[in-house]
Amino acid sequence: MTAPSIPPAAAPQTGWSSPRRLLQLSVAVAVVTIGLKTGAWALTGSVALLSDAMESFVNLAGAVFALLMLAVAQRPADDSHPYGHEKAEYFSSGFEGLLIMAAAAAILWAAGRRLSDLRPVAQPGWGLALAGVSSLRNAGMAWAMLRAARVHRSMALEGDAHHLLTDVWTSAAVILGVLLAVLTGWLWLDPLLAALVALNILWAGGRLLWRSVQGLMDQALEPELNQRIAEVLAGFDQPGLHFNHLQTRRAGARRFADVHLHLPSSWTLAQADGVRQAVEQALLAAVPGLVVTVQILPDGSEPQAHGQLGDLL
Repeated sequence: MTAPSIPPAAAPQTGWSSPRRLLQLSVAVAVVTIGLKTGAWALTGSVALLSDAMESFVNLAGAVFALLMLAVAQRPADDSHPYGHEKAEYFSSGFEGLLIMAAAAAILWAAGRRLSDLRPVAQPGWGLALAGVSSLRNAGMAWAMLRAARVHRSMALEGDAHHLLTDVWTSAAVILGVLLAVLTGWLWLDPLLAALVALNILWAGGRLLWRSVQGLMDQALEPELNQRIAEVLAGFDQPGLHFNHLQTRRAGARRFADVHLHLPSSWTLAQADGVRQAVEQALLAAVPGLVVTVQILPDGSEPQAHGQLGDLL
């Protein structure tokens, strides 16, 4: 059986588009956003704008934690962690999901209190302007992070980007709602909108948390990648040579595949190794960065009813 080698990351981890740089920028943006949104709430007294500011504190905590987990995830493989540390990113996105859900609960509590004590919105012009500027900054940051997350296959970046996007939608809804409350005089619109925003971000946090749990449980590769791998292996099938027990998993940016290669018992070790190398090269061409483990076995050495490639094709 060949020992798996850990290939380099799918994309360079340096420069301004690297996950580390973007998360550092996200921390800085979160600090500025907190100042702007807190100022908007102080000027207006709006509970909806207060809920928006509270979520920005969550953004800051999430970005800091994501930065810490990314540093752990980028450590090279060692004797204690031969498959690397990439799963640390799932802890980051899970933590962000919990923070989002906690912020939603706090917003619901604040909205409930305001519904029983309705108040007019003061100085809406300046308050809404500050909230609008902060929302545009977050939108730009989230867009850049989502692009980089796809390139680097980073759950930490993706989690923080989705968190920022919930903040952008929250801000947009809050701005619209506060504006309507001022124009119509319907003071109940302010806390009602805050409650609706809270329910929306509660859903987003739950989805993010679920994805993190699935990643920590060694979830299989995406169906299209499993199909691609199975098709590559099927192309090598011939009398006396076949594959079974194909298993795949993902860990952060890494993709793993383990498979049994059955060969005629009369083949020499050199022949077997030649086929193994050809299989590995074909799989790497089909799925760049894939970590492949091929176990070579004599034909007929184990039952073939379990894990056949036919189940995937």
